Amino acid sequence: MNRQILINNCLSKTGAYEDYPFGPDVLVIKVGTKMFALISERGGKLNISLKCDPFLAETLRKQYAAVTPGYHLNKKHWNTIVVNDSIPDEEITWMIQHSYDLVFKSLSKAEKQLICQAGAKTS
Repeated sequence: MNRQILINNCLSKTGAYEDYPFGPDVLVIKVGTKMFALISERGGKLNISLKCDPFLAETLRKQYAAVTPGYHLNKKHWNTIVVNDSIPDEEITWMIQHSYDLVFKSLSKAEKQLICQAGAKTS
């Protein structure tokens, strides 16, 4: 999976948009006011950081060497994944959806309604 596919996958979620609050080197994908994915390169390696259920986060870290606690993020709730073909694309796609779902669920009712209304208009 390459950088553009990661970005397109994240931006395909209802209400998702790009932001650069940490400077030009870290692409942050948000829904509402909250981020659910951070895409960057460190040491020449493509990384994506995603929110994750804490129990599942630990399980994924044990299952894949390319999954580590979130880089510069809450280590309990975030994983950073080195995108290097050691994890199937379908699994990364699922992790992105899981992150989006967790973050969307945490938004206020008003934010959720605005995002759903805007998504319905573009469909």
